[in-house]
Amino acid sequence: MKLDAIDLRILEAIQADGRITKLALAEKAGLSPTPCWVRLRKLEKAGIVTGYHARLALRRVAPVASVFVEVTLGNHRQADFDRFERAIASTPEIVACWSVGGGVDYMLKVVTADIDAYQRLVDELLGRDIGIDRYFTYIVTKTVKEEAVLPLDSLLPQVN
Repeated sequence: MKLDAIDLRILEAIQADGRITKLALAEKAGLSPTPCWVRLRKLEKAGIVTGYHARLALRRVAPVASVFVEVTLGNHRQADFDRFERAIASTPEIVACWSVGGGVDYMLKVVTADIDAYQRLVDELLGRDIGIDRYFTYIVTKTVKEEAVLPLDSLLPQVN
């Protein structure tokens, strides 16, 4: 789907405020409400807009431990990657997983109640024999920036 400047304004607006009203979205996009809503539905149907979420200040609710983990698998057949990825997808404490190039196979972002809970999770994953050969843990001591809004202006070519 080819995006134009109006589509980009719609995407920027809903990224900043997923609860924006139809009228406010139309104003930001420079359209009347019905055509704006039609465009938003097209963006959703095309899979460009994949959902709407609330950002939580979880540390205001309960103490949490955020941990990044580098994972290297013991074998590198497609079946090994598939088995690992299925296990990760079904583990709610693993909130993000990226397959990466370089010296490791995956980077994980894990959120648990505390470091003990994190270690129990790792022990459980190792016990499931999902192919983990090595892992390195990096405990987040301070969040400097965690942005959910993508910088569309600098990522996408200029459109009219």
